[in-house]
Amino acid sequence: MGIVVGLTGVGGASLITPMLILVFQVPPAIAVSSDVMAATLMKVVGGVKHWRQRTLEPRVVKWLAFGSVPGALVGVGILHLIRRTGEYNLDAVLLRLIGFAILLVTAIALVQLLLPTVAPNVKLPSLPKFDLSTRSGRALTVSIGALLGCIVGLTSVSSGSMFALVLIAFFQLDTQKLVGTDIAQAAILLGFTSLGHLSLGTVDWSIVLPIWLGSVPGVLLGAKLCKIAPQRVLRFGVYALLVMVSWKLAHPV
Repeated sequence: MGIVVGLTGVGGASLITPMLILVFQVPPAIAVSSDVMAATLMKVVGGVKHWRQRTLEPRVVKWLAFGSVPGALVGVGILHLIRRTGEYNLDAVLLRLIGFAILLVTAIALVQLLLPTVAPNVKLPSLPKFDLSTRSGRALTVSIGALLGCIVGLTSVSSGSMFALVLIAFFQLDTQKLVGTDIAQAAILLGFTSLGHLSLGTVDWSIVLPIWLGSVPGVLLGAKLCKIAPQRVLRFGVYALLVMVSWKLAHPV
């Protein structure tokens, strides 16, 4: 999975969480918590590197984190509430939430990928650029961060992909700062989210450690291969796979 992430840039949680559930038959609650914990180390290492290289926008990271961290903790709190009441089956609820979250992320990414080819003359309306020097710009940034953070807290999905779309749409960052800012805010978000999932008692270290051992070299290898690999074809293939996987998760037989 690390190689695919390094090749395509597709979020690791969108791939690893479904793989744990569908292939290895890991209960969704354990898959989500273990994936959050596994992703945290990689994001922190990458975030520190980009901070040292100054290839990120600290103000954007800060204001997104002001929203995403409380939002993620609310998401984890909802999981606590579902488990405490016992009214709903937590694994069944998570299964559908993960499926719909991945489907949403993938649908947006597919439109973004295919629209220039299928309808090159179609121009989507331009979105406003958030000005963090204004109160409204900061409020909108915190609000979006809170919404996406809640999704991450609930499902582990979209800590990178959905936030990257927000950075492109509302902040119009250049490529280097886009990647660095995305990784840095995800490191902060997942750091707090992982603490929440630890409190749930659903982190399985026998899953986390192998992911750490395999994903780091995998991402490095994928990053090297991406220089010669056809990016659009690879991304389309992965997105098509994610659509089928997310549908399977959202509508289990």
